[in-house]
Amino acid sequence: MRLKNYLPLVAFCLMSSTWNCELKAQLTPGVDFNNLDKSTLPGNSFYQYACGGWMKNNPLTGEYSRFGSFDKLAENNREQLKGLIEELAKTKNEQGTVAQKIGDLYNIAMDSEKLNKEGAAPIKPYLKKIAALKGKSGIYALLADMREIGLDPYFGVYVGADDMNSSMNMVHAYQSGISMGEREYYLDNDAKTKEIRDKYKQHIVKMFQLAGFDKVYAQKAMTSVMAIETRLAKAARTKVELRDPHANYNKMTIATLKKEFPSFGWDGFFAGFGLKGLKDINVGQPASVKEVVNIINTVPMKEQIAYLQWKLIDASASYLSDDFYKANFDFYSKTMNGVKEMKPRWKRAVAVVDGSLGEAVGQMYVKKYFPAAAKERMVTLVKNLQESLGERIQNLPWMSDVTKTKALEKLSAFHVKIGYPDKWRDYSGLQIKNDSYWANIERSNKFETEYNISKAGKPVDKDEWHMTPQTVNAYYNPTTNEICFPAGILQYPFFDMNADDAFNYGAIGVVIGHEMTHGFDDSGRQYDKDGNLKDWWTAEDAKNFDERAAVMVNFFDKIEVAPGVHANGKFTLGENIADHGGLQIAYQAFKKATANASLPTIDGFTPEQRFFLAYAGVWAGNIRPEAILTRTKSDPHSLGKWRVDGALPHINAWYKAFNITEKDPMFLPVEKRVSIW
Repeated sequence: MRLKNYLPLVAFCLMSSTWNCELKAQLTPGVDFNNLDKSTLPGNSFYQYACGGWMKNNPLTGEYSRFGSFDKLAENNREQLKGLIEELAKTKNEQGTVAQKIGDLYNIAMDSEKLNKEGAAPIKPYLKKIAALKGKSGIYALLADMREIGLDPYFGVYVGADDMNSSMNMVHAYQSGISMGEREYYLDNDAKTKEIRDKYKQHIVKMFQLAGFDKVYAQKAMTSVMAIETRLAKAARTKVELRDPHANYNKMTIATLKKEFPSFGWDGFFAGFGLKGLKDINVGQPASVKEVVNIINTVPMKEQIAYLQWKLIDASASYLSDDFYKANFDFYSKTMNGVKEMKPRWKRAVAVVDGSLGEAVGQMYVKKYFPAAAKERMVTLVKNLQESLGERIQNLPWMSDVTKTKALEKLSAFHVKIGYPDKWRDYSGLQIKNDSYWANIERSNKFETEYNISKAGKPVDKDEWHMTPQTVNAYYNPTTNEICFPAGILQYPFFDMNADDAFNYGAIGVVIGHEMTHGFDDSGRQYDKDGNLKDWWTAEDAKNFDERAAVMVNFFDKIEVAPGVHANGKFTLGENIADHGGLQIAYQAFKKATANASLPTIDGFTPEQRFFLAYAGVWAGNIRPEAILTRTKSDPHSLGKWRVDGALPHINAWYKAFNITEKDPMFLPVEKRVSIW
């Protein structure tokens, strides 16, 4: 997933199985041995052994709750984006051009004097609009309008593929509306959660006062907000329940929707989105929508007005004066995640420009920072990993030939995206004006909403990207059966054209294998080669898969991530399976690629050892105690430490590479190891 300064000759030869000695000598080990902590034995904690030096040399700064290899690379990308954006911001650009929009939005975000002078003024008209609600009749169009400008009252709406007919887009409704994000923050009663909940109440009161309301109103508004959000939390599905795609598929005609939820003003709501002639919808979590209807029917309008005002204040706070931003930071970043310092204004401004004009910024980014040789190398790597996964599927002892055939068809049908899209987004419809920061964010959000809603009832564009090229990440999308590796991640420590295969297969190779395995994890395996939610497994094979996945669930459930707090094996199952599969697939591909040209031992480390060191280095990082608790509640990925120390005990090749025996704490008997893909 990442890049550096590349030698074209080495780039070409890196994948060859017949390098000569002169070319081998040009390659580097990739692994920085200064990142190791050799005072720790590999079998005690491979994470500490492989990453201890990195953690010591990269201590947490005040602006981070977690800082790891991903974040370090993202910082580098951010500096590069800053240079590109500031160049435009210094220039007077023609009105309506992409350059004008990027430069002006950045300048608006950086103008602290104007922001602080305006205070809450940019949101005052909308606060009054909400306050003017007299009854239920006006709430439905208002809810649609609020969602259009980026707010999330009650429940959400978006357009995406029909899971049962993946070539066509449809409208989806989904649970939403709680500002702390996770239902557990409203429902759990452990000391830490209750402390966060109490501080959230104080935060709401403070924000209402900053918005110009007196303390009495602010206190009453807080009570209303907590009552409504707690009801929404109780009705919401858990993160584990949301992993079941069949449970989240409840397609119905609009006529049926109106019968199921008769008192909701659906016509006014859909009209607010410009959705005309809508025939059907998928209601992802019906119990949540039912509770929204109950709230609208039973809660006094003055209390709902307070809740809707809160959704506006909460969403706009980052784009108002410094006192709003600081109050928001104090709760969401400091209290919930342990962050000590706010990010400098320029980083926040770059992030907003990147989020509002992502592909326009990405087009500049790849032109300057992404060499063609890197994309060519990735194409070869992906092909090799596909072959490796195909071989592993063919040799699975627990899967029937019938299901194997279907699995191989799905694998061969992967739609691979590398670097950047072939067609770029058109931002001509987005206006950036010199009015207020929040007004520009409203227009940007509305631009994105209209872009999404315009897809309703139309064929899915399988060439559309769901990440910008500068993003330090990768993804698998089940409904398009695609794997995507943006240019932003194709850099060190994930990808190094100067390094040998031991490093690149251990780092980016595992990332590639990880995304491929998502097509066959507990959720992804339920989609066929065309991206349809369809059962293509025999009953016996599905049973075998579930039994093997349960081994992983049980293993991670026993991991204590903090005193008295355990990992959630079911919630993280998909990502843990993907890590496991990625390691197995990449290691097999690595051994195959070097079978006729063995790599040397470097600084005492064999190629096999460097493979696993490269993998561990991807997850190097430091994290605050508060962030451990937050991420365990909200992140489907295991914590960085456990993506190493939880994954490697199930990889037989790791034991052999580092001579791990039953005397080592990380040793796991063969019969207790996960074996799926």
